Amino acid sequence: MKNYFYAIIMVAFVLGCKSEPKEEKVEELTVYTHRHYESDQALFKLFEKQNDIKLNVVNASADELIQKMKLEGKQSPADVLITVDAGRLYRAKSEGLLQPISNSLIDSIVPANLRDTDKQWVGLTKRARVIVYSKDRVDPNDLSTYEDLTSEKWKNKILVRSSSNIYNQSLLASLISNQSKDFAEEWANGLVENMARSPKGNDRDQVKAVANNEGDLAIVNTYYIGKLLNSEDESELEAGNSVGIFFPNQDTSGTHVNVSGIGVAKYAPHKENAIKFIEFLLQEEAQKIFAGSNYEYPINRNVEPAKILKNWGSFKEDTLQLNELGENNKDAVIIFDKVGWK
Repeated sequence: MKNYFYAIIMVAFVLGCKSEPKEEKVEELTVYTHRHYESDQALFKLFEKQNDIKLNVVNASADELIQKMKLEGKQSPADVLITVDAGRLYRAKSEGLLQPISNSLIDSIVPANLRDTDKQWVGLTKRARVIVYSKDRVDPNDLSTYEDLTSEKWKNKILVRSSSNIYNQSLLASLISNQSKDFAEEWANGLVENMARSPKGNDRDQVKAVANNEGDLAIVNTYYIGKLLNSEDESELEAGNSVGIFFPNQDTSGTHVNVSGIGVAKYAPHKENAIKFIEFLLQEEAQKIFAGSNYEYPINRNVEPAKILKNWGSFKEDTLQLNELGENNKDAVIIFDKVGWK
């Protein structure tokens, strides 16, 4: 009997000592992003499906995300940071929040002026900042350059959003690079004098204001026009159809182009997955989704713009190295404050 109980105890001991089966490790990637588009949600799901990597997505403004990364320090879960402007990527880099990535595939797809010179961020999509005009009240032959918007003929006719908007800050930063700081100040002052109203609203609101006869011209990003022309809201559709698109500076520096871009976080816990994610977003399949769903110009040269963008025609782009938008941002903000651009 003793031997019987001894055997039972030994069996129980052996079974109890057997290690539990190890859970399979789940591959992850944490994305800090300012972008809030349906196209991105579709791409995130596609990436998860194709790569068996779970995405943890944190949405907030670029400034909030940058501050969050600073506070988190080495404990930050962020693997990548996505913004809607090169200036914010430059700021993240300057704050020491990104790290360089050396990748021949990425370099072969993204033009040199649309990626960081130290390889700490790259563009994902392009958006041009154009002039839209009332088809009823403006002859496009009277339009030429950003610089010409300060001429007397546009007095009380220009609509534009606040100087706190990064798109306007980057446009002015590009003028500082292409012209000079003094010229940029003179231009900003002249534009304020030609405004039809005090700046308010987003780019779509500027187009709607042109449609409502509050002004004749507006400075907007191209993808907003694409969204208006494909809106289910009848008033937005009418607003989009009421304006023409003009690409300025075709005989000089070219139309100002900015990017929505991405960088790998300095303390990325999953750097390999982060690079795989960037490669995915630059491949033709993802670029077609960016172009077709959000009306942005693709970075990948092998992908054509959406039909609606192609209908506007090709245009000469400003090839300014986009790091300069970040380098000149502080001066641009100071100029805006000085000239009273609200």
